[in-house]
Amino acid sequence: MSRIVIQNLGNFTIDSENSERKVIELIHESGIDWMHACGKKGRCTTCKMVILKGQESLTEETDREIFYKNQSRLKPNERLACQCSLKSGELIIRVADINKFPHLTYTE
Repeated sequence: MSRIVIQNLGNFTIDSENSERKVIELIHESGIDWMHACGKKGRCTTCKMVILKGQESLTEETDREIFYKNQSRLKPNERLACQCSLKSGELIIRVADINKFPHLTYTE
């Protein structure tokens, strides 16, 4: 069993029994809008998530994530939701300030 908690969306919780699913797919399937300007292809950083807990619950960084980290476009505690999959365990994340949608109400 895996769980994603989106802290600044009122601790919205997503439970999943399917392992190795892309984080962005789990979020979208639960009805939450999550930005992805490049169509979930790893060509931008608009789907980045800030990881507060559970980095070890994710698959290894992809070449695209390493590329953006080398450009300082991703911090050590940030991952691309379209590139990483949730293996198991609990992942606590936040929507990055730069990627917030104006039509959603965020909590702090």
